[in-house]
Amino acid sequence: MFKHALTYVLTALLLFPIIRNGDAAEELTLYSGRSKSLVEPIIQQFEQETGVTVKVNYGNTTQLAAALMTEGEKSPAALFWAQDAGALGAVSKKGLFAKLPDALQAKVPANFRDADGFWVATSGRARVLAYSPERVTTKQLPESVFALTQPMWKDKVGWAPHNASFQAFVTAMRMQVGEERTEEWLRGMKANGAKTYAKNTPIIEALAAGEIDLGLPNHYYLLRFKKSNSNFLVAQTFFKANDPGNLVNIAGIGMLKSSKNQETALKFVTFLLSAKAQQFFVSEVFEYPVTEGVIPNANLVPLSELLKLVPTFNLNEMADLEGTLALLRKVGIL
Repeated sequence: MFKHALTYVLTALLLFPIIRNGDAAEELTLYSGRSKSLVEPIIQQFEQETGVTVKVNYGNTTQLAAALMTEGEKSPAALFWAQDAGALGAVSKKGLFAKLPDALQAKVPANFRDADGFWVATSGRARVLAYSPERVTTKQLPESVFALTQPMWKDKVGWAPHNASFQAFVTAMRMQVGEERTEEWLRGMKANGAKTYAKNTPIIEALAAGEIDLGLPNHYYLLRFKKSNSNFLVAQTFFKANDPGNLVNIAGIGMLKSSKNQETALKFVTFLLSAKAQQFFVSEVFEYPVTEGVIPNANLVPLSELLKLVPTFNLNEMADLEGTLALLRKVGIL
């Protein structure tokens, strides 16, 4: 009898982690190009509210996109959460995404989702010109990203060419002004001593430390520093209206066609587009919402004003990530 009782207890203990209210616990594998520090809280909130366990593989968006294309149908991922439209487009171009339900797509404006319905934006992010107000006056600020190759900015500009957001920006520039002019700008920046940083945060830190005078990050990195220190001595602005340097990109998500738990995956996408999650992106990450009904963040340029500054560009045209990587290698930046 004791033996049978012990067997029963051991069996119960083994089953306990996967039983919740009589149902098997759900799991979801997510490939996230979004930084852990930015999105972990909202992922944890989803887990708490739904009981779904999310296994997150954090990494560089470009590298994760390459991994998905290599893994193909054997990928364990159910979702790919990228920090730019280019990577989403590249994966979609390989036919790896499943089409999202029309009702889900309808939550997001047409210019913030895939034209064929294979991915949707989860938040918006703007490219900006960050600068040191101690060493650069507003009158000295360049009006165009192309002016950064001028001699006056030699050894004074920071960029992050290995970062997916920067690569998406270069992809957009290629689509807007052509391959030749983009290559000319990249070579000009390299010759002018542009300093390379691993990602956006070190650019902001380098500006504060006096290593550089100008930088090319996404808009929200500085706002995170300002949240903890309102006197942080870095500022940011936009270039003149319609300049390629003012790209408004998105973070977005797509569901893998090969996934066997698409129903659970759709729960996660739906959650990211909920008012609760959208407010998190606006209030805590300082990004722009992609759905209505969100309280604006006073630290952000109103979206209506921002859209007057951005270049006219279709995010669906940013799928040629491989072409951008090839160009960056050709120039000797990667």
